[in-house]
Amino acid sequence: MGSILAFSAVSHILYQKRSPSSMISWIISIFFLPYIAVPLYFLLGIRKRESSRKKKFVTFHEIDQHHPYTLYDSHHALQNILKKNGIPPATKGNTYELIIDNTAAYHRLLKKIEHAKESIDICTYLFEFDKTTETILDALSKKAKEGVRVRVLMDIVGSLDAYFHQKKFKILKDAGGEVAFFTPILKRPFQNYINLRNHRKIYLFDRTSMFSGGMNLSDTYMGEADGTKRWEDLLYYLKGPAVHYFYYIFHNDWVYATKEEKEIDLNKEEMYDGECMVQVVPSGPDIPTDALYEALLDAIYNAKERIWIVTPYFVPDDNIVQALVIAQHKGVDVKLITPKNSDHLLVDMGRSSYMRELIEIGADVVLYEGKMLHAKAILFDDMGGMVGSVNLDNRSLFLNYEVVTFVYSHKCITSLDAWMKKLIQHSSRGIQKPSKLREALENMMKVFVPLL
Repeated sequence: MGSILAFSAVSHILYQKRSPSSMISWIISIFFLPYIAVPLYFLLGIRKRESSRKKKFVTFHEIDQHHPYTLYDSHHALQNILKKNGIPPATKGNTYELIIDNTAAYHRLLKKIEHAKESIDICTYLFEFDKTTETILDALSKKAKEGVRVRVLMDIVGSLDAYFHQKKFKILKDAGGEVAFFTPILKRPFQNYINLRNHRKIYLFDRTSMFSGGMNLSDTYMGEADGTKRWEDLLYYLKGPAVHYFYYIFHNDWVYATKEEKEIDLNKEEMYDGECMVQVVPSGPDIPTDALYEALLDAIYNAKERIWIVTPYFVPDDNIVQALVIAQHKGVDVKLITPKNSDHLLVDMGRSSYMRELIEIGADVVLYEGKMLHAKAILFDDMGGMVGSVNLDNRSLFLNYEVVTFVYSHKCITSLDAWMKKLIQHSSRGIQKPSKLREALENMMKVFVPLL
């Protein structure tokens, strides 16, 4: 029986499109622990949605290439790759602002809730009941009573405690607010892939402005300036034509969680006067291809001056490691900014060998000394930057539902540059040489971390 199970799982692994490291990790696990690894694989290891009963792919309304806010440069390699993968084109006229202070992010969020007129759509990976979210829920309930449509979507894994204590949403629900969980276990016990988590952060107001980035809804990420030592993270504020794409992404997630099919028409003409060129790039099982992954590899290979990466978890696949090595050998300034110690010991062990490999070739590995660094961003030369929910690891790049924006305007790139330099000022460099036991454990974790 064990042989049949192992053969079925390995056949499915070889059939699916996945990274070599992920394939090897699963096959080794199945070989040594078939009765444990095989059920885990079919529960956790599936990547893309495979039937009409599962989540539909995100679709965007047909874009007129001659629309006044659409910008498409056929000579821009990154935009070309994204276009071939069905990603919407970049748009101009956007207002784009980084928010790096957690208290400012909290008050900005509350202010947007207060001034919403028609709708508030929230998607978050993690929601915790605490003093910060108590105030946010009160503000949302007030708007729901006023007739504003309020929808809150949370991931079942990231917000598991909230899922089992839904009575605390009663005031919001009684006021007319709607609450849903992505892949609710009890409602769909045989249709869930709990390994495919919704890691997106979308805080959308009247479908005209929004926040996104790395901050979840919890006092760990944002709140009053009361002495709490919160994680280092960021949000960005976006207003303009690019916001419409976030609505389509949220709508697709909401339909899957609730089976509600009603969609709002966003074709009304509006005038925008922002200065930033922005391209919205979703990724995950509801995108037919690995568009974001391809774009990242292309941007790394085409960089001429610098590749600055900010990520809390650095467990890349072999292709990205090799691309970074080649970039460094070409004289590109490869810089990795990551927490000295993250909140996951096993991930820290899994990343150490990759970090040493970068240090050995002369890349600059910067270890942030402050509170946990949870932000995710990349700068490529002075031509573009990426900000969003994606970590540079196997889970974010191949399993989770994620969303990022690529920014191409000088003002946006300058703000990212200044923020990264500020992180570097509070950082150190240098990793201790591991003991033989530690090195063996690290190499072992390189095999199993891609499964986490």
